[in-house]
Order: sequence, then structure tokens, then C-alpha cells
Amino acid sequence: MIDVLVTYQWHLFITAEILSLLAILLFGVIRYFFNKRSFSLFFLFLFVGLTGFEAVLAWTLYRETGEISQFQIIISIFVLYAITFGIQDFKKVDRWMRGKIGDFRGVDLLTSRDREQMAKQKDPVHIARKYRYSSLAHIVVFLLVQIVFWGLSVGSFEEATVYLTDFSWLESGHYHTSPYANEFMYSVSMLWGIVLVVDTIYSWSYTVFPSKQA
Repeated sequence: MIDVLVTYQWHLFITAEILSLLAILLFGVIRYFFNKRSFSLFFLFLFVGLTGFEAVLAWTLYRETGEISQFQIIISIFVLYAITFGIQDFKKVDRWMRGKIGDFRGVDLLTSRDREQMAKQKDPVHIARKYRYSSLAHIVVFLLVQIVFWGLSVGSFEEATVYLTDFSWLESGHYHTSPYANEFMYSVSMLWGIVLVVDTIYSWSYTVFPSKQA
């Protein structure tokens, strides 16, 4: 069984992601278009179950191999997103589906609370605050992942201190001279670092230039 999981781990993960997306879409269609609210919960539970399956898959492979691979890291990122930012994104998609399906059916499926939330999403002050929070959360997640990467790669606190006080390793372009154990960790961190800088500048621009939403 373990051999099957190792061999088809990527196939299982991609299939689970596709099924998760279909589950969310079917949840909205069945709940709001066909008005089958009880039955629609099956697809919501299916989505949660598929997310749990991905987490269990990653943990099972780690327990059997004793190593953290890029597969497990990627799954961890997806699961972490699903239980954090994914919840808010799901609510936005849910409101969007209700609006579109309601217009198609000629009924109003949006509540006053929904309209209040949609109005907030157009408010420059609310948008600036939201982007500040998301930026800070992004920074925290990045730092936590770096702590894990360095913990798996650096032999001692003294060695880590050397890397923290001398950043010449950033200029080398090779993981061999960096605090990362392999090319994957190094490449992910370098690319993610660039994305983090861009995201931070973009997110805080809503605070510095709130008029950009006008």
C-alpha cells in the first residue's frame, strides 16, 4: 500500500485538488440553483474530507520515509492556505455564486450582511486594512517556513547566526553555500522571497496611497 502511495503521490494530490474544486462548485450550484441545501452539505464535507486526505497523505509518507520532500512541503502549503486564507476566499466565492445564480433565477439570494461585506470590499479604508493584515500574515508564514527549512538544514545555532550576520551567500546563487539543505528549499525560498517583497510593497501601497481606490 505504501509503495502505491509513493508511486502515485502526485496523481493522488492533483486528483484531490481537482475534486476539491468541483466539490466547491457543485456545493454552490446544488445549494442555490437547485435549492437543495441539505444535499449540498455533502459536497462541502467532501471538500473538507479531501483537504484532510491530503494532510494524512503527506503525514503518512513522512512517517514511512522519515524525510520531508518537496511533495510534503507543497501539500502543507495547500493545506495551510485552505485553513487560513482559503476560508475567506471561500466566503467570497460563495457570495459571488449566490449573486450570479440569484440573477439567473430572478431571486435575491444575498442577505443584508452579504451586501455589507461586499460594500466593505470597495471601501478604501477597509481594503487598506485588509491588505495590511494579509501582508503581515504572509510575512509570518514565510518566516515560519524559513525556521523549518533552516532547522532541517543548519547544524547549530552558531552556524545560523553566521548566515544571519553575513548575507554574502545570497549573491552566490548556489544552495551549497546557503543555509538550505538542497536545491528545492533554496529555490523555493529565493522565489518566495521575491514574491514576498513584491506583495509587501503592493499591499502597503493601499495604505500609503489610499486614493488609488477612488
